[in-house]
Amino acid sequence: MNIAESIPYIVLVGASTILWLDLRHARRARREQHIRDFDLPPGLFDKLRKHHPHLTQKDCQLVAQGLRQFFMTHLKSGRQFVSMPSQVVDDLWHEFILYTREYNRFCQHAFGRFLHHSPAITLFKGQRNNAGIRRTWHYACHDEKINSMKPTRLPLLFALDAKFNIANGYIYVPDCSGFPRHDGSSSAVPHCGSDLGHMSTGCGGGSDGCSDWGDGGGDGGGDGGASSCGGGCGGGGCGGGGGD
Repeated sequence: MNIAESIPYIVLVGASTILWLDLRHARRARREQHIRDFDLPPGLFDKLRKHHPHLTQKDCQLVAQGLRQFFMTHLKSGRQFVSMPSQVVDDLWHEFILYTREYNRFCQHAFGRFLHHSPAITLFKGQRNNAGIRRTWHYACHDEKINSMKPTRLPLLFALDAKFNIANGYIYVPDCSGFPRHDGSSSAVPHCGSDLGHMSTGCGGGSDGCSDWGDGGGDGGGDGGASSCGGGCGGGGCGGGGGD
């Protein structure tokens, strides 16, 4: 094939690539919008308040906003594993899952697949699975335009347990200057947001699989509980299946 004959083929390939990218971008935008706008099942807040009776209706709405932020971190991570950094948000997620039809319908629209939740495991310092909490920190900070490496405040998802004084909750501070580092031995010692930021520098395209809008990960689930990074239950992971 000479140059003249190859030009129409090159143009066709280029146009097809642009169309594919446009469709992919539109699909992502629809999924983000669905996460922001979906209605939680009626009665869900009543179930949450059985776990935490001191929460008001307004408090529950803020917890629901935190759950939306968690779902958004999973979507923006390329549907990879993300750890849940809030006990109260995790409790709401648990209750939502029990509405099986509504939860499945939400997942299909938001992620194109089911987002599973698995039993808790304990992660220790240096384990690769700590990438889950690093991803959550990175994308939650990005969502609120916070510098993840030098935060002056916490993203909502990381602030709720302390704000509502949740029993056995996960406590974070933006920067641990003046605080002892968390070693997993005590819930009284706060987790350090700035530490997570420095460990998540690969989330913009590094080797730990944090790259934005990657194709990594089918569903699966897991927890990041009691790690040196902090974090509770999680979802997403390295299973197979499903297109973007």
